[in-house]
Amino acid sequence: MTGYWAALAAAIVTSMAGQTLLKIGAAAPGFIQQLFDPRTIVGFVLYGGAAVLYIVALRRIPMSVAMPCTAVSYVAAALIGHFAFGEVLSPPHLGAIARICAGVVLLAFA
Repeated sequence: MTGYWAALAAAIVTSMAGQTLLKIGAAAPGFIQQLFDPRTIVGFVLYGGAAVLYIVALRRIPMSVAMPCTAVSYVAAALIGHFAFGEVLSPPHLGAIARICAGVVLLAFA
């Protein structure tokens, strides 16, 4: 069962890497340029890889547990946005992040 949890964790990390590259690719001057930016293309590939890893995880982890665990990506997205792109983390954001973390922990260990 541990391998399936590792696949789920890898899916989340891979998805976040893909999302980050899509954000970086968004700096291209136009939409068509963004689609063909190498960072965007790698971001799409990582998203596909994350989907494959998620499918592996679903072989043994109930979807009612696995899907909410992917909420960790919301926390990662907020932190990456803040530290890599200078996006604001206000007190309401931090409170929401704390609630997401608590929910994920409750589900993972239920």
